[in-house]
Amino acid sequence: MRLAEPRIQPIDLDNITAEQRELLDGLPAPIRNFNIFTTMVRSPVAMKRFNSWGAYIGGAGTSLAPWERELAILRTCWLCQSEYEWGHHSLNAQKCGLSVEEIGRIKAGAGAAGWTSREAAILQTADDIVRDHFVSNETWALLETFTEAERMDLIYTVGQYVLASTIMNTFGVQLEENYARDPDFHK
Repeated sequence: MRLAEPRIQPIDLDNITAEQRELLDGLPAPIRNFNIFTTMVRSPVAMKRFNSWGAYIGGAGTSLAPWERELAILRTCWLCQSEYEWGHHSLNAQKCGLSVEEIGRIKAGAGAAGWTSREAAILQTADDIVRDHFVSNETWALLETFTEAERMDLIYTVGQYVLASTIMNTFGVQLEENYARDPDFHK
């Protein structure tokens, strides 16, 4: 983690408002007490809006295949050095069919051997957005096999995880103890 201690502590679940409890209870039980949510719930209005958009990005309507979404998310999290998001999404990526080897290769980017042209285009798009906050004409041309909706959803996904990474890194949200830390974040 960039910060060894949170700048903004997760909320004490024994001392929360009804609005905060309702927001947390509205999340699926397995993720309800994740540090991301118990920290963000300190600002209920922001968390409500963040979760609404995140639900779309996370699959409730997005046109990207789950493995494509996770490929974009992981590349973004690596570039933003968000160990919290990487720790969670590396597991999600495996559930979506990405191998441990492919997940490790995401760190090397689009130029690494073994990516299909579609996969490399996703990775390069994340690189462009994180670096320049813009997708170059050259990278946009790589997305020619993507539908318009897929191109838009790819941009939305990378942008969402730039935001999420910035929040996690700046607030110092700590990875839960039962999630493996990636030693490449500590070199």
